[in-house]
Amino acid sequence: MNTSDAVIIGGGHNGLVCAFYLARAGLKVTVLERRGVVGGAAVTEEFHPGFRNSVASYTVSLLNPKIIADMDLAANGLRVVERRLQNFLPLNDRDYLETGGARTKESVAKFSNKDAETLGPYNDRLSEIADVVRGLMLETPPNVVEGGWMSAIPEMLKAAGQGSPFAKLSMPARRDLLALFSQSAGDYLNGWFESAPIKAAYGFDGVVGNYASPYTPGSGYVLLHHVVGEVNGKKGAWGHAIGGMGAITQAMAKACAAHGVDIRLNAAVKEVILENGRAVGVATQSGEVFRAPIVVSNLNPKLLYLKLMDKGALPNDFRERIERYRVGSGTFRMNVALSELPRFTCKPENGDHMTAGIIIAPSLDYMDRAYLTARERGWSKEPIVEVLIPSTLDDSLAPPGRHVASMFCQQVAPELPDGRSWDDVRDEVADLMIETVDRMAPGFKASVLGRQILSPLDLERTFGLVGGDIMHGALTLDQLYSARPVLGHGNYRAPVKGLYMCGSGTHPGGGVSGAPGHNAAREILKDRRRRVH
Repeated sequence: MNTSDAVIIGGGHNGLVCAFYLARAGLKVTVLERRGVVGGAAVTEEFHPGFRNSVASYTVSLLNPKIIADMDLAANGLRVVERRLQNFLPLNDRDYLETGGARTKESVAKFSNKDAETLGPYNDRLSEIADVVRGLMLETPPNVVEGGWMSAIPEMLKAAGQGSPFAKLSMPARRDLLALFSQSAGDYLNGWFESAPIKAAYGFDGVVGNYASPYTPGSGYVLLHHVVGEVNGKKGAWGHAIGGMGAITQAMAKACAAHGVDIRLNAAVKEVILENGRAVGVATQSGEVFRAPIVVSNLNPKLLYLKLMDKGALPNDFRERIERYRVGSGTFRMNVALSELPRFTCKPENGDHMTAGIIIAPSLDYMDRAYLTARERGWSKEPIVEVLIPSTLDDSLAPPGRHVASMFCQQVAPELPDGRSWDDVRDEVADLMIETVDRMAPGFKASVLGRQILSPLDLERTFGLVGGDIMHGALTLDQLYSARPVLGHGNYRAPVKGLYMCGSGTHPGGGVSGAPGHNAAREILKDRRRRVH
């Protein structure tokens, strides 16, 4: 029998971050990873002979600077470089939009001088709000508790403390904050801009990993969620980890190993072991038992509570809420090996735009139609596709003169409406995604030497992303902050003693940030000192 102070289910980035902080505090920690490689969805693998790429997660921004520093990820091999251009939107055979630094204003002015002048105030307002939200990422939300005033007072004080930065916002920023949490991304952007291209560029952030229209109420927060990151100290920027996203988790694994963390691969957990209503360890599918007084789950809450635990171990209302917990991000993920760089008709030359996030979705209305059609038939004939070509910044990923591209495709239905399996249509939809790019960059289809396809079902089977949900649950108001995943358990503690959550199904949600793992470790250590939970 294996014994430790803490056992963590899932070796994704949040599990590794949690393990690091627990081990640094002196605990003996074991991490159990189902796959044969550590890293969860943030891994780099060869998908075609000689071609490597970030398989699922594919770009860097939300990774928290404190975690980077604490784990000394740079010393453990991590290097992140910024895109030379943030986004490139080919609109038709002639026109395009570029965003990033001073180029944004110049590019927007081609479509609207008014919008070009509005960029400064818009970015200032969003930055003011993002700074406050960024400060909450490493905070534990106040928990909504049952009982009398005495039990509620500590949480009320915490809420007051976390709310104080919001009181310092200007009144216009407070109004915009309310709008972002309640409005759609489309409505919010329509209040600022008049031209379709810039609204599409910013509105794309409102549907990333979000199976929704940009006009769906609440998508404004998803937009905000994607602008609170930074790269090498530059706020709001996006970048690439040299060696792919696996470089992040490999550096984390090294940091963990330096503190004695035992990482076990090919160790799929079958159940959480309970004794007298308390979690005391886990059993794996191979029959091994790992006992520990602290059990931490890095899984989607649905997997933890509905697959690994006895139904009778959970309060009825809690289990019912988990059954209704909304997942499914409308993601169809592809990696392609290319014989050459794409040549977009509107800008055929090679340049900085090849390092950008290339977004094929020219307007909010286009995105709206893609979602509505996906709901009706499973996927849209005019899908949203983002292409990222990391080999333009990192020559370790492909042979000389060749390239790799990540294709992040939306909107697709997490489950097909006619009862068909994604296995039946994955190649048909993959062809469509490639043809969508080919319409803007003729010859792209012919340049594809090999491809890796990950439908929503593949993402679930391979990485445990239920419904293909890269966020471990929708980022909607009823599933955020103190209510993530369920109101009353937004503080990383499960309704079972000894059991904790550290994955993206907790605050602050999805993205490769490490924040849930960091925050969960802090609460675990706090309970250990006080000998509670």
